[in-house]
Amino acid sequence: MTRREALALAAGLAAAGPAASQPRPPAKTTLYYGADTALPEPLVLRAGPLSMLFEPHTGYLRYIRLGERELVRAVYSAVRDRDWDTIQPRIHNLKLESTEAGFELRFDAECKRREIDFFWSGAISGAADGTVRFAMSGKARSTFWRNRIGFCVLHPIREYAGRPCLVETTGGARTPGVFPRSISPHQPFFDLRAISDDFAEVRFEGEVFEMEDQRNWTDASYKTYCTPLRIPYPVEVKAGAAITQAVTVRLKAGIPAARSAESPVVTVQVGAAAAGPVPRLGLGMGQPLTPPDVQRLRALKLSHLRVDLRPGTAGFAPALRRAAAESKALGIPLEAALFLSDAPESELKALVQELAAVKPAVAVWLVHRADAKPLSAAWLQTVRRSLGPGTPIAAGADTSFVEVNRARPPVEAIDRLCYSINPQVHAIDIATLAENLEAQRDTVLSARQFAGGRPIMISPVTLKLRYNPNATQPPKEPAPDELPANVDVRQASLFGAGWTVGSLKYLAESGVHSATYYETTGWRGVMETATGSPPAARFPSIPGAVFPLYHVLADVGEFGGESVWPSASSAPLQVESLALRSGNRWRILLANLSARPQIVRVTGAELGGSARVKRLDESSADAAMRQPERFRAETGLLMETGKGGLELFLLPYAVLRVG
Repeated sequence: MTRREALALAAGLAAAGPAASQPRPPAKTTLYYGADTALPEPLVLRAGPLSMLFEPHTGYLRYIRLGERELVRAVYSAVRDRDWDTIQPRIHNLKLESTEAGFELRFDAECKRREIDFFWSGAISGAADGTVRFAMSGKARSTFWRNRIGFCVLHPIREYAGRPCLVETTGGARTPGVFPRSISPHQPFFDLRAISDDFAEVRFEGEVFEMEDQRNWTDASYKTYCTPLRIPYPVEVKAGAAITQAVTVRLKAGIPAARSAESPVVTVQVGAAAAGPVPRLGLGMGQPLTPPDVQRLRALKLSHLRVDLRPGTAGFAPALRRAAAESKALGIPLEAALFLSDAPESELKALVQELAAVKPAVAVWLVHRADAKPLSAAWLQTVRRSLGPGTPIAAGADTSFVEVNRARPPVEAIDRLCYSINPQVHAIDIATLAENLEAQRDTVLSARQFAGGRPIMISPVTLKLRYNPNATQPPKEPAPDELPANVDVRQASLFGAGWTVGSLKYLAESGVHSATYYETTGWRGVMETATGSPPAARFPSIPGAVFPLYHVLADVGEFGGESVWPSASSAPLQVESLALRSGNRWRILLANLSARPQIVRVTGAELGGSARVKRLDESSADAAMRQPERFRAETGLLMETGKGGLELFLLPYAVLRVG
């Protein structure tokens, strides 16, 4: 497709309306990311040779770059409550004055939720010599408890992993250091006043800072934050308390200016050799399945169904019986996550009795302590004796990678290592979710160093944290017009589908044994129930429809690919890809993770003279959700490949299937 044809296609889609006889499709922004209003465009700023973006809806200063080199991923000020939840700011009174060489930006931010009311003013300046300063001055307008208030600075992994740096402490000492290449279980640097490398210095004022490796939570950055974790928390903040801080990023003298060589075309290069087999894919249990649900789920060609079991609780036996029935209907075994106390003998006895009565097909047991304490070899051997010596057992963490990285299980007592993934422990915006995709690969590579050769299972992968392991109080019931804390409206969006492409890419290319995604049905599933969601909940789904990410899993499942091949995007924060091969056949999924149309050129794959291209975007998503069987039967448009590869046009948040 030529660029002229691409523009014509975009104009035609914008002008076209739904047929009069068809249901009115959701608004574009609802299809894009589950919201009924468009996100504001970021402000493009320059400070001499440095470029950066400011997001008016989050208060983030992002992507401070010298040419194509990213010096700082983000600078932002966060208010985190006693349970580590981040209070999202409401930005207003924004004023920008800019010149060719620099800028001055001011705004106000309100962080309000329940008893928390904190106001702060932000001032960001950029100078011609490449100095950027972000200052905040805040005041508590209520009395509340917090774990953290203040600046966070993110350094990107790709540019800094394994690179040397110079650390300056609050006492003035300067010592050399290295950004960790493998994921550091604990803080690599403490008591920070400044940190610098060959290109820039970052200096902190107003608090004591330290750094953590955020890949522990699948954030693709090293985060320097305040207050140090050695200081007890939570801390009561009295009404009227003032907090003032600043972060300064200063380009080193003598660094030559560099301009970004931006290209209007994103290149996706498929590698020359396979990365490994396609992992086994499964889903978690959602709402009870109906026969139509079963039919649609069988089309995904899943490997397993996850069930969570807590022997000794009232719902244990019904949960096992329902799981056994649904796995039998789907024709796949169970992945059973077992949560036991520190004295598991009686619970295991009840489990064995129920297993003898139900006789479920269980492929593997994921064994966890209900109190999330570290596992011992003796405790695991007790479990193995009850389940039988030939039963595969996995252990690790039911939450983030950090738990297994800091308390590594006795691998000699297990058959597989497991942990869970979600992309928004620290921030919830779309840019952060897109950034965090590549950190999933780093968790697998780091886990392999202590897994003792055991296969690695990711179970489950979810868009949001399923529960808060650090909560100090029971979760509050959501209001009638609020969604539960573990539900994300983007589950039913095109962005959710694109994010799933990226997640599958990084986990598959890193060689995981299996990955369990989302749930079968409901708010956290791959499709909506027949009755749909309560209207007051404002979850943007269609009763009885599938979500766009259903089609991503179907594209992988129905292809039956033998191997996954590495693919590299020239702009991974905008476009991600997944390449599969079966014999001489290719299937490549392309995901536009941005609000802008993208022109993408695929190279490296042996596509021949032509390839079929199928689009899941704003032009087709409504029909694909309402009538998934008809959409799956469509083969796509036959397109010619040129000498330079296959050039494609992707609408915002589109997912394209090639082959």
